[in-house]
Order: sequence, then structure tokens, then C-alpha cells
Amino acid sequence: MSAKSTRTKYGSIAITIHWIMAILILVLLGSGFRAASTVVAEAKATILLVHAPVGISVLVLLILRIVWWLFFDKKPNEIGGQPRWQEVSAKAVHYSFYGVLFLMTASGVGMFILSGAGPILFGGGTEALPDFDNFAPRVPHGLGARLLIALVVLHAGAALYHQFIRKDGLLSRMWFGRDQTKKETS
Repeated sequence: MSAKSTRTKYGSIAITIHWIMAILILVLLGSGFRAASTVVAEAKATILLVHAPVGISVLVLLILRIVWWLFFDKKPNEIGGQPRWQEVSAKAVHYSFYGVLFLMTASGVGMFILSGAGPILFGGGTEALPDFDNFAPRVPHGLGARLLIALVVLHAGAALYHQFIRKDGLLSRMWFGRDQTKKETS
């Protein structure tokens, strides 16, 4: 399998970044909602000690992914045979992912800075964690998390639709292994 994408299949670098980000986003969503519903300060701090570095990791991978697409690789051709609205929707979901992930990172970092939670968590401070609801970035962070769930559902639903209803091999393009197409299209 090639590191770079072909006209019909994503390359191993794009696939690796995609699936690592997918797993980390699920970890972020789970840990974020868990932290928000936890009232015990020590438990919340433990969850946030995972949540914050994973969030930064997703940002780094997102930037790496964008740089990869802009300077080093090209995405495979469209599958074709889809209604125009599906192609537009797919692009809108992907670009929305990028925007929401940047929003989530900015609002998360903003909350940590404004609340003083960073030094408490990572500096070994002994003060209690602040109530994050008292800080303005909490609102876009919470809304972004819900929007991220909607995007994950749309993205996964579309992939499953292509795999099991249309049976057009779309999902296999974003998985490891050899290109199963008979010949590349131009």
C-alpha cells in the first residue's frame, strides 16, 4: 500500500491520520461529557488530564492532515454516480469537521486559560477546579460537542450507506490494504 493516495484509494498516511483522529474524537466526546457530568473534583480532574492532551493531539493531527492534503498528497477522485446534493453534503460535512474541531480546540484552550485550570491540572496545584460553566468558552465548547456528534453520525451513516446500500466500495477506500479496483480512472 502506498503512503500517498491514488486516484481510487486513500494512501496509508491519510488512512492512518483519519482512523487515529476518529478514535481520539470518540475519546474526547466520551471524556468531555463524562467530565461535564462529574461532580467529584478529583474524578473530574482525572478525566480532564486525559481530555486536554487528547484534544491537543487531535489539533496536531488535524493540522498535519490539512498540510498533507495541501502540499504532499491529492485526494482520490469522487466515486461518481451520486446526486449532486450528496457530493455537496459530503464536502460540507468534511469542512464542518475541520471548523468544529478548530472551534473545540480554541474554546477548550480558552476555558483552561480563563479558568486557571491548566496550572491546577498540569502544574500539580492543590486548588479545586473552577466551575467551567462560569466561563464564556463553555457555551461554544458544549455546542461544538453536540455538533461534533451530529457530524460523526452523518459521516458514519453515509459511509455505511455507501458500504451496504450502494455497495460502491467507498468505505474500503479509507481502509488499509491493496487497491481492489481493476484499473485507475482518470
